Amino acid sequence: MKKRLTYKNIETFVFRLWEREVSEDKISEKENELLKQWKILAEKDLDIAHLKESKERILSGLEHYFPQRNIQSAKSFKAHFYKIAAVIILLLSLGSIFTYTIFIKPDVYLAKSENRTVYLEDGSVVTLLPGAELTVEKSFPASTRVVNLKGDAIFSVAKSKIHPFIVRADGFSTKVLGTVFKISQSGRKKAVDLYEGKVAVSSPGVPVSFLTPNQKWTNFGIAHTTAIVSLKPAKNSPNKVPAILSLSFNDVPLKEVVAVLESSYNTKVLYPKEAEDKKITADFTGGTVSENIESLAFILGLEVQKKENTYILKK
Repeated sequence: MKKRLTYKNIETFVFRLWEREVSEDKISEKENELLKQWKILAEKDLDIAHLKESKERILSGLEHYFPQRNIQSAKSFKAHFYKIAAVIILLLSLGSIFTYTIFIKPDVYLAKSENRTVYLEDGSVVTLLPGAELTVEKSFPASTRVVNLKGDAIFSVAKSKIHPFIVRADGFSTKVLGTVFKISQSGRKKAVDLYEGKVAVSSPGVPVSFLTPNQKWTNFGIAHTTAIVSLKPAKNSPNKVPAILSLSFNDVPLKEVVAVLESSYNTKVLYPKEAEDKKITADFTGGTVSENIESLAFILGLEVQKKENTYILKK
């Protein structure tokens, strides 16, 4: 074929050819070759598991069309069964691509250069920011509403007291019953900003974090690290002032712990070079910057000396 036919242009034509074959009408050599090429094209992206599952779905779904009927050959079909038989042969021979696409293959939504709004079947609305990708299984919405996200997106989740909504992102997940929140993913740095309702954010190696409106969860781009930041509007200003509400580390190198403390509290922390890779496990929830650094020094067995905005940890 010099010109490759698209799925849209060839679907009906291929179906008619298979219908004619079932009824034993003659098919030309050229038409037969076209069917073979379409079969190869249709099957190339399907694996054995998808082929098997699709075939089982088709046969199960069409069983009731043939109650107590012994089919020996295509000739035994009555005229009104020709189309049903054509469907079976078409779907099985084309690698079940139609049922795979309709019943099995997840729906994937991609926002390229602009925002893209996705309306889910449960009434939830997802705004994908440029570069984001949302994957929704065909079973959605099930008892648990689960979607997968790459990149950044804002979720407005339809409320349900019995069917939680879970967003699986890169290395963490966000669970809600109905709320509005934003997920951000930039390299290793992950964040969840909550606007309405409540969410639970879980990440390997750290406790589950529960957010209320105007709060943010982040890992600061460091594994086994979690923090909840309050984002309250400043007086007489449209900007929000961040304040650390909780901060936890689980087996995190000292140099990374210090980097978080310095950026979060706008301060400087000096410590012995030989201790920079020492693993720290600590929960600094509720402490002031001075209290947290005192706690860190205690874990390291060091003393603390403060000079202006600098904390010095030494033996």
